Amino acid sequence: MTELSYKKDGDLMGQDHIRYDILAQDALRSVIRKVLIEVAATGALPGDHHFFITFLTGAPGVRISQHLKAKYAEQMTIVVQHQFWDLKVTETLFEIGLSFSDTPEKLVIPFNAIRGFYDPSVNFELEFDVAAVEEEETAEITAYPVAAAEKSGEPETEASAKSGDDGKKEGGSVISLDSFRKKN
Repeated sequence: MTELSYKKDGDLMGQDHIRYDILAQDALRSVIRKVLIEVAATGALPGDHHFFITFLTGAPGVRISQHLKAKYAEQMTIVVQHQFWDLKVTETLFEIGLSFSDTPEKLVIPFNAIRGFYDPSVNFELEFDVAAVEEEETAEITAYPVAAAEKSGEPETEASAKSGDDGKKEGGSVISLDSFRKKN
């Protein structure tokens, strides 16, 4: 396992004026953005690819119905597979139409709200430790590409997303970067 870690501690490193934490987060989220742009352009997923996307429902910019917000107060996992519509992707967010218990819903999800992205057809996974609004200054960004032999269990379902269970998965290469936000 390879781990990269960079911390803003007086005894480890000086002040980061480049903001590697922001650059790394943007780079990892751009993978998700590029994949969704391709799917939006064709209107279908290639081959057996499909996605489980977990996001914080209370994050700034997230727009979901009150019914879904009440059911998934903290986080939610959606499945993008056979039945979705009106997928639109911008630089900062994506919009998608999905059906929940035969009820059509439109969701708007900023990329910054995403906690996890998983494509089980190739066992590719990215996980982000997204800070809650009040914890934003101590956020940590972690990406876990998980190899097929190391993946344990299935991804979160909507039911487990409601519980907020976000246990860390082990295996594959781990890249961990602590944020460098200034504390006021």
